[in-house]
Amino acid sequence: MTSSRHAAHLAQLNVATLRHPLDDPRTASFVKLLDPVNAAADGAPGFVWRLVEDGAADATGLRPAGEDVIVNLSVWETQEALWDFAYRSGHLDVMRRRREWFERHVEAHLVLWWVPAGHLPTVGEALERLAELRAHGPSPRAFTFASSYTADETAPHLPAAPPA
Repeated sequence: MTSSRHAAHLAQLNVATLRHPLDDPRTASFVKLLDPVNAAADGAPGFVWRLVEDGAADATGLRPAGEDVIVNLSVWETQEALWDFAYRSGHLDVMRRRREWFERHVEAHLVLWWVPAGHLPTVGEALERLAELRAHGPSPRAFTFASSYTADETAPHLPAAPPA
């Protein structure tokens, strides 16, 4: 985890429903891209942390949202840092190919929320935020890039900061 001067960080969860298992040849091109994309995220300006399964290089083996659903959970210093990585880097090329590997979601598959700097969200916390967004739409507790809130606007909804 990188250090940060920000009082709050932006957490993000996105889920993707696989068209085929990860060991299927039709998904091989996605699997081949995992290490380079994760390395790019790890080195991106503003990156703080990402969920990784114990003993693995990524979180694709974790299936808390269903056997065919992979999760990506990360924390960033700012919304701009996450946006730049997602939409202004080589990650965008991978996103353009997502229909090759993943089903189209009919409900929200990405949720953003602010956390106190130093807090690492759990998968359970992230899935609760996604469920909240799906059930109630964007709010200071669970939002999207298109309906975002600043850290100051969400301050009353932040959990207590971790002890120093």
